[in-house]
Amino acid sequence: MSSSEPILRVEGLSAAWGSLPVLDRVTFDVGSGELFVLLGPNGSGKSTLLRCLVGLESPTSGRIVLEGRDVTALAAHRRGIGLMFQDAALFPHRTVYENIAYAPLLQRRPRAEVDEEVRRQVDLVGLSGFEDRAPDQLSGGERQRVALARTLAARPRMVLLDEPFASIDPELKAELRADFRRALGAAGASAIHVTHDRPEGLFLGDRVGLLFEGRLERIATPRELFRDPGSERAARFLGYNLLEGAHGPEAVDPRELRLSPEGPGGPRLTVVAAGTTGGERLVILRTPDGGRVESRGPDEGPVPVPGDRLYASWTRSVRVAPNPPRTAQRRQEP
Repeated sequence: MSSSEPILRVEGLSAAWGSLPVLDRVTFDVGSGELFVLLGPNGSGKSTLLRCLVGLESPTSGRIVLEGRDVTALAAHRRGIGLMFQDAALFPHRTVYENIAYAPLLQRRPRAEVDEEVRRQVDLVGLSGFEDRAPDQLSGGERQRVALARTLAARPRMVLLDEPFASIDPELKAELRADFRRALGAAGASAIHVTHDRPEGLFLGDRVGLLFEGRLERIATPRELFRDPGSERAARFLGYNLLEGAHGPEAVDPRELRLSPEGPGGPRLTVVAAGTTGGERLVILRTPDGGRVESRGPDEGPVPVPGDRLYASWTRSVRVAPNPPRTAQRRQEP
């Protein structure tokens, strides 16, 4: 395989539960050392896609090519793909050292090499000195760090991360995200990170793929994706307001939305709630047809009250296309 080829190619991958489709001709690639994020709402097919990649589910069509080799029909343990779940799933009666050393020992690597692997991994995830602790002596974030170290110690050709921060306290998430990205980069690992958390996905990804109803709608860098979401549903998922402009639907960043009791002809919205989020005012409004709109800006002046009717205006927006047709009779994953 040449250095210019992606480490992973997914070609037209579809999956179904019985006769009901879950994934619809998903195609993308992941480069060497790249952190690729699959971002989408709950039930969009993200976890099913990971299970197909690792070999826990069988696709109905398409191919999975890893380092130039078609692994679509290979058993999970022969693919060289590591999967880390939301739950750290550590061996409860093994120490941190023993959890991380588990895969290298199964691979029959020399003991000195195993010791060096564990030392390197605990350094990478910031847990030096924790080697003799049991999982029940660790915080949730520390357990996830051990789980990542255990995954990397097996030296997989590809790492899959399925919502690894879903159960972590919000105040710890930012640090843990940064540490995971640093550890993956230091290990030179190629990875696919699955999440429904928009800020998390945009922060972590070298590139981001948006998955809706089993279809991979758009792939771009985080900056490109936010600047040009593509469809109405992508814009709404990325936090934009969808408002009717002079030439059709426009995506408006909540920070660009201006509200006034006397308007210059923009849409008139009804206040649902308003308050501060700490230095920023958040106003939630409804359009005449029941759509939800947010305005975010400086916490200045009188606070709107529920029932107020305010005119909306904006100077910048993004043009978006209508949503693609829904997949017929699609069953959502749990």
